[in-house]
Amino acid sequence: MSRWPPYRLGIWLADHLRSCYLCHLHTTDYPHLTDQINSASQLDGSVASRLLCHQCHQAITWLPPAFTIDIAPAHTLVIQSAAYYIYPIQQAITAFKHREDMTKLPFLVHALRQIPRPKGCHGRNSVIVPMPTTVQRLRRRGFDPVTILTHYLSRHWQIPIWQGAVRVDNTVSQQGLSRAERLANLDTAFDVIQSPPNAHLLLFDDVATTGASLKSLAQTLLSTGHHHQLSAYALAHGNPVK
Repeated sequence: MSRWPPYRLGIWLADHLRSCYLCHLHTTDYPHLTDQINSASQLDGSVASRLLCHQCHQAITWLPPAFTIDIAPAHTLVIQSAAYYIYPIQQAITAFKHREDMTKLPFLVHALRQIPRPKGCHGRNSVIVPMPTTVQRLRRRGFDPVTILTHYLSRHWQIPIWQGAVRVDNTVSQQGLSRAERLANLDTAFDVIQSPPNAHLLLFDDVATTGASLKSLAQTLLSTGHHHQLSAYALAHGNPVK
């Protein structure tokens, strides 16, 4: 685990702003929420208290219900997200992933920290497995958004990261595909380059639309022959309940 997560300086600079990091419309002076925010984050108190206005903070303080998908006979995967993939999370994720807008990172990290650490999991019995990206996509973007977010989640939960799974380059982006197309696209999407540790594997992705990517990654990990306990987490869930 690195001493400083990526883009720490950008979050520190939030201390010099007086408007909401997300909407830029409201001031962020609400001392009655400072203790609540500080307990959910590990930023300096002055930074945390100025990160979001009351309205934007309230928009991300509730967790969607977890949902379960089948990954193999007698195996299911429970997926918990921090928020639904709607405003304001959707706009912030899009700006961060596709425009490398690092001004949205503090907000995304703050939202991510709303997910409580899984019960019974700690740094000696669990690892976080970030959703791998392809080399081609990494070259095109120049950075890996999921890995960056995973570093902050790792520091918040005090659980190490394991990156022994890789993504195969011949898959296409999942965006815009139907559920059937997503599943077909991910039939051989992942490979394991080192044996998974004997630990609870906490899979993490930025957006879980149908859970297809997390399902495929979980199936690949199970195919190693190890009987791991698996659970999954995402910054946003793409299917809000109507």
